[in-house]
Amino acid sequence: MVPATPPNPPVTPKDAATVALVREGHAGLEVFLLRRVTGMAFAGGMTVFPGGGVDRRDADTSVAWVGPEPAWWGRKFSCDPSTARALVCAAVRETFEESGVLLAGKDDVSVVADTAKYADVRQALVNREVSLAQFLADAGLVLRADLLRPWANWVTPAEEPRRYDTRFFLAVLPEGQQADGQTSEADHAAWQRPQDAIDDWKAGRVGLLPPTWMTLAELREAGTVAAAMAIDRPTTDKIIPKVVRRGSKLHAVLPDDPAYATASLGIEPGPEDEVAGR
Repeated sequence: MVPATPPNPPVTPKDAATVALVREGHAGLEVFLLRRVTGMAFAGGMTVFPGGGVDRRDADTSVAWVGPEPAWWGRKFSCDPSTARALVCAAVRETFEESGVLLAGKDDVSVVADTAKYADVRQALVNREVSLAQFLADAGLVLRADLLRPWANWVTPAEEPRRYDTRFFLAVLPEGQQADGQTSEADHAAWQRPQDAIDDWKAGRVGLLPPTWMTLAELREAGTVAAAMAIDRPTTDKIIPKVVRRGSKLHAVLPDDPAYATASLGIEPGPEDEVAGR
């Protein structure tokens, strides 16, 4: 994804939303993961959480909404309320499009138990034939913003030609719903314990981008769904990895790495700066 000569000036990142969907399994917390098809222009072949770019219609102020207001989300993600509204709507829409899980209900205390009857409108959302606001209004549903938690804010490295300013959310699989992964953007979907997903990555069986394996590591440390959902982060600072080329391979360097201050494409840190898995 990184060209030999990075864009100058760097590409302006596009707003995006990603949702780490979790449930309590027999052996602890599990997370829903998708493997993107190899032909995708961004992160093709990588294992990811459901998510995608913000659509202009995600900012529709007519969307029926319960839970923390856009201004609250704006404070969490350091953005204006209108952008925050669009990000939350994108999170709900993308989760429904890519997993069939709908974070909405008839009122502020109910959640849809079976989304099968909305299969046609799910495809219409994918085709951009209908907006989330219109879908919810026609179905008599309200967006349940209170089912989401702010988690992190990752920005694609400046060296890449496609960049996203992605806000990560956490949500629990609603009771009665099933995550199916029936999306043209993925060729495999499954629930996994965070540690198992990390082990697959370390063994070379799957590809994970830094935001994904970092989130998996954080969820592993939380241990349970209740503990993860109880984590309260006052604000989510932007995390912008840098890319360095070491021989024929590219590595991501994160802000907590001693090599971060001097890292840039083409500069190779010494062995003492090597971070396992990065």
